[in-house]
Amino acid sequence: MDYFSAVRAFLLAGDLQSFSKTAQQMSLKTSTVSRYVSELEADLGIALFNRSTRGLVLTEGGRVFRERAMVAMEAMEEARSMASSLNASPQGMLRVTVPTSFGRKHVVRHLPAFIGQYPRISVDLVFTDDVINLIDEEIDLALRIGVLPDSRLVARRLASHRRIVCASPAYIAAHGEPSEPGDLTRHTALRFSRAHDDKWTLARADGKTPRECAVPVGGQVRADDTDALIALAVAGCGVALLPAWSIGTELARGELVHLLPGWQAGAGQPAPAIWAVYPPKKVVSSKVRAFVDFFAERLNDEDEDAPPNGRGGS
Repeated sequence: MDYFSAVRAFLLAGDLQSFSKTAQQMSLKTSTVSRYVSELEADLGIALFNRSTRGLVLTEGGRVFRERAMVAMEAMEEARSMASSLNASPQGMLRVTVPTSFGRKHVVRHLPAFIGQYPRISVDLVFTDDVINLIDEEIDLALRIGVLPDSRLVARRLASHRRIVCASPAYIAAHGEPSEPGDLTRHTALRFSRAHDDKWTLARADGKTPRECAVPVGGQVRADDTDALIALAVAGCGVALLPAWSIGTELARGELVHLLPGWQAGAGQPAPAIWAVYPPKKVVSSKVRAFVDFFAERLNDEDEDAPPNGRGGS
């Protein structure tokens, strides 16, 4: 018996609850998968599955064997990875989750260059603003924005994350321009619905006192999408607190004006940033390392070229 293949077949069958689906994924005959499992059962002296017309269900013995077998298989895969990565070019499927607006503006634009440089990597982009479990969802890598919670994940900082106050020239002409954070209480705010409260905490970008202040804001419109808030701000519907990386084009075109240039969203400690996050492994796969290194260089370049504090920029 090919024990390694038999265990692989057993683990996959346990996940898929089907010999036929397992056979398709392993490019084998269904009878071969069934034989592998039968040989394992004979070797172990226990039944691994209860078989019914509705599918396969692990027995108690099957669950015990699966738990230990998964550890062994992961160790084997890690050993293979450690050995092959020494002389391997990046390749294979790379599943990456990215925040929706950031992904559209700053990942998609560089993706042609990335796949041109690494033609053996296939990229599956998952656009979501939700924080998903990378291991459960079989995600190799996530780009995340903000302050990271403590976790077992490995994180690498890619670029800074500044949020600035802005509005359209039409809105400013109609309602005036705030000269200090407290003036925002008299303005219509476009609010992000994922925020915890109706206060904008602003900090002095130059470090002068007062260092930080919390301003109550109100308005008719909330949205949980950055691009929607940008469109509303450009249309003159109110003042918005938006990531600097999201409005570079609008600032350059004069569609938005950077207000209160001496202030930005309160950073706190640690400061928010744009991060690459991935599960901890003794050896990081070459495809993950290639993606992180590539975008660290591109996003750092963009960070350096971001509009300075003030109106407009390029």
